[in-house]
Amino acid sequence: MSLAIEAALGTHVGLKRKRNEDSGYVGRRLLAVADGLGGHAAGDVASTTVIDTLKRHDREVAPEDLATTLGHAIFDAGDALRARAAGDPSVTGMGTTLVAVLWSGNRAVFANVGDSRIYRLRDGQLLGFSEDHVYERLVFDAGTVPDLPPKLARFLDGRADGRSPDLTVRELKAGDRLLLCSDGLSGVVDQEDIRDILASVNDPNETVNRLVQATLARGAPDNVTAIVADIQSNQNSNCRSADADE
Repeated sequence: MSLAIEAALGTHVGLKRKRNEDSGYVGRRLLAVADGLGGHAAGDVASTTVIDTLKRHDREVAPEDLATTLGHAIFDAGDALRARAAGDPSVTGMGTTLVAVLWSGNRAVFANVGDSRIYRLRDGQLLGFSEDHVYERLVFDAGTVPDLPPKLARFLDGRADGRSPDLTVRELKAGDRLLLCSDGLSGVVDQEDIRDILASVNDPNETVNRLVQATLARGAPDNVTAIVADIQSNQNSNCRSADADE
């Protein structure tokens, strides 16, 4: 079956931050959200650099080449971060999280590094397609639960030290709804409330706005960025970008 995607993107600086260090992208074949690390040098530069690099890989590829293509794109983004830092000492130490989806036919590769999230809503059930790369989560998975802060264990910062993303290929179905978001959303709005909004609002653009408004209603201590993408069984996709800063 031929599938298409209708998607919308929204972002907001939040109620506590002075600038928005998130970046997002909705393209023909690629969706991505990057959350520049707050408290680090030039988080906004890091997220923008990564997204701008990924955009160049937004093209149709064979389904069997999805993982390789997105993996190479993220590797190139790491190179771009490293080159940017080498040319400008003021941004040394910058870093960003990343979640991305590249699709072809009825398959998609899902990538994540850091604590931004990817969810899929199917038949009313919300499933997470990403795992937070934080020390607390990694140690919990190893069988112990110490009192550790949710510090990032993996993120993109241009170093060639194995901080690679998780890549997973999955099938898409007409009627699926995807959510890519920064932790400014997932860390503030409960997953049940996220599911209810995704399940009850049909239009992707309005769904994004509702998610952002839910975050603002809960204090929005961080930047928030969300992409909502509907998988459709026709050839007509309509990729729209919503400015939620209003």
